[in-house]
Amino acid sequence: MPAEAQKSTELSGLRGGGGLDVKSAQILVVDDETQVTRLIERILHREGYLHVTTLNEPEAVVPLCRELKPDLVLLDLNMPNLSGFEVLAQIQLEDYDFETTPVVVLTGERGREPRMRALNLGARDYIFKPFDFEVLARIRNLLEHRLLSKRLFFQNQILEERVQQRTFELQEAHIETVRRLGLAAEFRDDDTGEHVVRICESTRLLATALGEDKERAVRFGLAAKLHDIGKLGIPDSILLKPARLSEAEFEVMKTHTTIGAQILSGAHSTLLQTAKVIALSHHEKWDGTGYPEGLEGENIPYSARLVAVCDVFDALTSSRPYKEPWTVERAVSHIQEQSGRHFDPTMVDAFLSVLDDILKLRKA
Repeated sequence: MPAEAQKSTELSGLRGGGGLDVKSAQILVVDDETQVTRLIERILHREGYLHVTTLNEPEAVVPLCRELKPDLVLLDLNMPNLSGFEVLAQIQLEDYDFETTPVVVLTGERGREPRMRALNLGARDYIFKPFDFEVLARIRNLLEHRLLSKRLFFQNQILEERVQQRTFELQEAHIETVRRLGLAAEFRDDDTGEHVVRICESTRLLATALGEDKERAVRFGLAAKLHDIGKLGIPDSILLKPARLSEAEFEVMKTHTTIGAQILSGAHSTLLQTAKVIALSHHEKWDGTGYPEGLEGENIPYSARLVAVCDVFDALTSSRPYKEPWTVERAVSHIQEQSGRHFDPTMVDAFLSVLDDILKLRKA
């Protein structure tokens, strides 16, 4: 039976509850004398063991073990070309699903030295020929232990898979909640919700261009979806005003940063903690003239500096109740002019390097 088919059958049997049937275990008998392997095979079959494979060429043991994945190997020591000791050492070096294939040495060697050598090489038992009924009891005990271990291993695998699946489902639900919260805020002044989607992807692209690994880049992008969550607390009369805001109105508008931070405060997940930082600080400016805290330079959180460039560019090139969209050329020129003033120069350089990919987001 091919190795993959054997593994499938093995998993199926154990997961189906039939994994403790020792009589269905795979037993490999290795001895250079054909009459010996035939005798042992007959005895094992008489005892009800269904899957007994015999082998008279010791050099073929390891390849066959890889294919057969036996539950027990009965191994002679004195064989030509490759001794039982050498075979035993090779078996120990193989990779296994959960534990080394148990080997029982079945030999006429009665000295202490060969017995200790075999046991030190990993043999589970050392049994003297001729084959007797005591051997059958010891074989059964070893097989019961082996199959119990296999069943426990596969049950743990099933539990781990279930935990991983549940964790994945929870993560997906968490991310979906973040997406929908971001859209809820964005729908206040963008009836398509496309701005928040573009901010997510452009922030991810920018983070990647700056050398962030995939996991961090994706987290920054998802967290960016909530950058304007605080708009939920801004009155429509200000948020949707089709004209320039008065100074007093602008002061109210600026509170969307602190409102967003309050909404997201106390979160335990790394994603929402990052989102809180972005919501609070994405309107800070490199030269310290931003809000709400007037942070300057690298005192502005990294995640907020990422989103600041992406947010301004997308806002400039988008239609709003109070303005027409800028051309891409005009918006790019503004971003470049504000490098070292509004924006971190490093962020601007990286943003321009992925500008073509960011522009594709508007056409998707």
